Amino acid sequence: MTVTPDGTPTETLKPDFRSDVTVDLVKHTAGDSDVLWAARVSTAGEQSLEELSKDPERSKGLINYLMRDRHGSPFEHNSMTFFISAPIFVFREFMRHRVGWSYNEESGRYRELEPVFYIPGESRKLVQQGRPGKYEFVAGTPEQQKLTTRAMEDSYRQAYEAYQEMLAAGVAREVARAVLPVGLYSSMYATCNARSLMHFLGLRTQHELAKVPSFPQREIEMVGEQMEAQWATLMPLTYAAFNANGRVAP
Repeated sequence: MTVTPDGTPTETLKPDFRSDVTVDLVKHTAGDSDVLWAARVSTAGEQSLEELSKDPERSKGLINYLMRDRHGSPFEHNSMTFFISAPIFVFREFMRHRVGWSYNEESGRYRELEPVFYIPGESRKLVQQGRPGKYEFVAGTPEQQKLTTRAMEDSYRQAYEAYQEMLAAGVAREVARAVLPVGLYSSMYATCNARSLMHFLGLRTQHELAKVPSFPQREIEMVGEQMEAQWATLMPLTYAAFNANGRVAP
């Protein structure tokens, strides 16, 4: 319970603890035909969708050729917008991807942030072994899992109570939010094209077909896996060529 400057009591919201992320494809203009249309203008000028679809095997071969020989620009003539809910620390990693991406995230300056916080699930490996650049994660003990859950929950509750206390006292939202941790959930729209998404997936997911190994943090990989599944249904030929050529962005 907190009290406003005029003495009115206000009830502190109870924290919600989650271990998942959510990714929704909210709109798109993306299909394999966008790649074909862009690529064939080089040799055939403008073509209709009917002309592009006359020879499916040729289309498949052209997309694979573009991917294999890294002719990347035809993969940029499409767009996908995802609505993502994840811990703030995931979004800070996301911002490393700047070329071909646009972001708009919810703002703690303009709205009161809700008490939704990240707690690693039981399948999340907790222990890092090895030196930087050559390490692996292994499962934690039941004691480590219990400690992690308790310590995070206690810290989140204390931080959010302090946040609510400052708001109730009239402190500006943009100031009060400074006490909140990066385990707080945020949401954003992220817009990309297939080429920028492939580069993201090459770095932020582990896959048996990848020529270049990647070691992403698990939480951003969870986001990447959901984005990949939705993209694969939109551009199946492009997705197949991406996998067939070592999951290296063209």
